Amino acid sequence: MPGLLDPLFRGGAVDAVFTDTATVQGMLDFEAALARAEAGLGIIPLGADTAIAAHCRADRFDLDALAHAAAKAGNTAIPLVKALTVRVAAADPDASRFVHWGATSQDIMDTGLVLQIRQALPLMDKDLDTLEGHLARLAATHAGTPLAARTWMQQALPTTFGLKAAGWMAAVGRARRALATAGQDCLVLQFGGAAGTLAALGDRGLDVAAALALDLDLTLPDLPWHGHRDRLAALGAALGLVAGVLGKMARDLSLLMQTEVGEAFEPAEAGKGGSSAMPHKRNPVACAVALSAATRVPPLVATLFAALPQEQERGLGGWHAEWETLPEIFRLVGGSLRVMADAMAGLEVDAGRMRANLDITRGLLMSESMVMALGQALGRGPAHSLVEKASRQAVAEGRGLGDVLATLPEVTAHLSPEQLAAALDPSSYLGMAPQLVARALAGRTPSRDA
Repeated sequence: MPGLLDPLFRGGAVDAVFTDTATVQGMLDFEAALARAEAGLGIIPLGADTAIAAHCRADRFDLDALAHAAAKAGNTAIPLVKALTVRVAAADPDASRFVHWGATSQDIMDTGLVLQIRQALPLMDKDLDTLEGHLARLAATHAGTPLAARTWMQQALPTTFGLKAAGWMAAVGRARRALATAGQDCLVLQFGGAAGTLAALGDRGLDVAAALALDLDLTLPDLPWHGHRDRLAALGAALGLVAGVLGKMARDLSLLMQTEVGEAFEPAEAGKGGSSAMPHKRNPVACAVALSAATRVPPLVATLFAALPQEQERGLGGWHAEWETLPEIFRLVGGSLRVMADAMAGLEVDAGRMRANLDITRGLLMSESMVMALGQALGRGPAHSLVEKASRQAVAEGRGLGDVLATLPEVTAHLSPEQLAAALDPSSYLGMAPQLVARALAGRTPSRDA
């Protein structure tokens, strides 16, 4: 049963990968594969592997009992192995002697986690791919749709909404690639026995490790990595990057949704974004979820980094700190990704309001354009001083910048009324925005749903 807030903050496809049942199943998958590998090498009797694997089903175990036993044992693997052994012994006492042969608790837990990560990564990538596709369509559709660029929270120059969407898209693509790289690095077997030497298996340890990696379709690392958690920390960092990229997108959209701006909106839906007190409200709910994740995930990533200096061959406390942390990062990022993909799929763009907002400064937005137009004749420095003085006068007198400039001989001597009007037209000062959008779109891998 989901928690009260899970559908709001989580609810992504990866949630099913990190349930308690899924965690136990990952560990049992390790145990079944270990038995198969060892039976195939003649280390345990043939048939013992079949007997063991037959009981490696999470739905046959009492998770509440495992949880309470873990509180005493210090981890979940110890009571799980005991419970598995009891189950196997009831059907085949001889086979039960070979459960967990030559492995240690951390082998089963770490490899089980790796198997969960392997399931989660394609789900995350699919959602990122979907989001990229939505953003690509927005960028292409609005490549030439002008709106005010904002710097330091103030109107700056004209840009296009397509360029803004292309920026979101490109950032998602970079984060997606970083996650794929970090994730691939994590898909390695953990198998080292009690202290990383595989001593319990004599001279067959490496043979078992190779067979086990092959069975689980995981990379065989050069060394066991019990005390070296850099791969998991890097994966957490990549997930944190995704959370931040989504948060940036959410911050931008929430500002565009402000009443005084009103340029773009999350898709409307009955019961979504309302207020218990104010019927007129249309709150940016998806943005709130993504911004919440962008706030919560970095400290969780910091936990993974704080856990890196683990003691000697196997750590105390640092390893334990990872158990809930990395799954929670996955779930929070998955929830953020879900809501932002939905928001961008149905984003409502008000191009008319974008154009109207370009005029609220009465031409001040076009001050740089005027400097460049006058700079041809006056030089950039004098032109800048002239336009700056005219801008102050326009504000003080409540007039448009063009009206003030049209009265100045220094301007009229060099610019005709038509040239002055052109220099004050936001649509004529979009720079390379459409071309930059085209370049960004050309540089991405087409979405699967394209």
